[in-house]
Amino acid sequence: MSADFLDTNVLSYALGDDDKAVRAQAVLEEGGTIGVQSLNELATVARRKLRYDWPAIHYAIAASRVLCPTIVPLTDAIHRDGLRIAECYCLTIYDSMIAAVALAAGCERLWSKDLQHGLVIDARLKVAIRFA
Repeated sequence: MSADFLDTNVLSYALGDDDKAVRAQAVLEEGGTIGVQSLNELATVARRKLRYDWPAIHYAIAASRVLCPTIVPLTDAIHRDGLRIAECYCLTIYDSMIAAVALAAGCERLWSKDLQHGLVIDARLKVAIRFA
């Protein structure tokens, strides 16, 4: 598995055509691990915010799967760990679930815009941001 885990915003920014899209695409080109939750969130962002039709949503998700072939499911054990992380680090449930999936996958770095740059979770997962 990749040492990098990509949060949903990396996937959704890559769909744009601005500076954030260029940076997100660069992260994606390096590869990484993603979670099923990120694919669900990508579908939500694409449908609600970007107003994609369903074929475009399926295409975006398929492209994400090709670029990041390691996709980790959200299990009950990961969910429990996500709740612990939310409580310990004062994170939102969604952010803590992403962190829990990244930890379960053995990743060392979490690319995100939603968490504090440099935050280290459980002394193993460091948050990095390219989108500030």
